[in-house]
Amino acid sequence: MFRLDGKVVLISGAGRGMGWGIAQTLARQGAKVIINDFYAERAEQAARSLNDSGFQGYFATADMTNREAIFSMVSQILSQHVAIDVFVHNAGIPAQGWKYSQFLDSAPAEWDAWLQLNLHGLMHACQAILPQMIERSWGRIVVINSDASRTATGMGLCAYGAAKAAAIGFIRNLSGEVGRHGVTANALSLGTMNNWEGSEQIARKTASVRRAGSPQDVGAAVTYLASAEAEWVNGQVLAVNGGSLVC
Repeated sequence: MFRLDGKVVLISGAGRGMGWGIAQTLARQGAKVIINDFYAERAEQAARSLNDSGFQGYFATADMTNREAIFSMVSQILSQHVAIDVFVHNAGIPAQGWKYSQFLDSAPAEWDAWLQLNLHGLMHACQAILPQMIERSWGRIVVINSDASRTATGMGLCAYGAAKAAAIGFIRNLSGEVGRHGVTANALSLGTMNNWEGSEQIARKTASVRRAGSPQDVGAAVTYLASAEAEWVNGQVLAVNGGSLVC
């Protein structure tokens, strides 16, 4: 159950962190995993690590905010692998890094950075990848999103949360267009993850499962949504947050 044998999976921003955890999990389920990252060395190293562990790992470098680069990457992948069966849009932090800014202190350039990657980059990628999925009547789009799209943290996440909320609006509407073609489009909404200092303390206060989330937790949820068994799940946002937010 939930096997992905022979499926070609492209994961953006998978050279490390949550994306790397997703890549490892899907590889263990039999997928051919193509790791995208902004940094070529990081993507290549991650793919090599998969291969060294006996899995099928490949890499593809592209800036996921650059439409031309995305289309070029997809074209190259299709020339080598024929199909992209699953696309996981995990890249969500701009190349210049994460910055907490209270809204009144933030600059429009910061807003644009979040929107370009989390919304426009996702839309560009879907336009590049979906035609061949629709032609084959099978495909999975999975977006890694955040509970910041539906909560008020007060932590300076206005631009980030707005971009994530926009991505969910897009994926829900996209699902209505592609579902009839055998393609599903869904998202995960992540709670407090263990990739920053202080996350465990916050998670113990807010989550009923008293720990922060891990890359393995995310990978397991993606595996389900990417599988044949999730064929009837479309346009949904699956909360993966330890029970910290249940509405």
